[in-house]
Amino acid sequence: MALRKRPKPTNLKRLDELEPLMEGEKPILLDFWQANCRSCKIMDGIVNELAEEFAGGAHIVKVDVARVPGAVQQFAIRGTPTFVVLGRSQKTSKKARAKKPQVPQGEGKAKMTPRWRATGLVRKDVMTRALESNGGTRA
Repeated sequence: MALRKRPKPTNLKRLDELEPLMEGEKPILLDFWQANCRSCKIMDGIVNELAEEFAGGAHIVKVDVARVPGAVQQFAIRGTPTFVVLGRSQKTSKKARAKKPQVPQGEGKAKMTPRWRATGLVRKDVMTRALESNGGTRA
């Protein structure tokens, strides 16, 4: 009987490692945590389950705020754990379409932006809905 390796969240060491993930179409769940945070340890199991469930359908990324310089400032982290889903906007409002010049299909891609954010203990179903509403698919 062969053992199957479980997918795990990606551990970010530098913010620039996020760039290749942002070029793709999959949403990204960022988990900002600290080693001495009790709530972070509780949420760690849920984040690992999400990494397994969304393997190939979304990127699950853990960011240790003490070891990744600039993460706190760039994402305005006030407390841990903080979760941010980055995704592309599927719809644009009439106002936004009127302001922007029309780009021919395939030439311009929507920028990856924060689409959902939560701090503290968050239920798994809430994070699952946030990923799925931004294009994440379960494996």
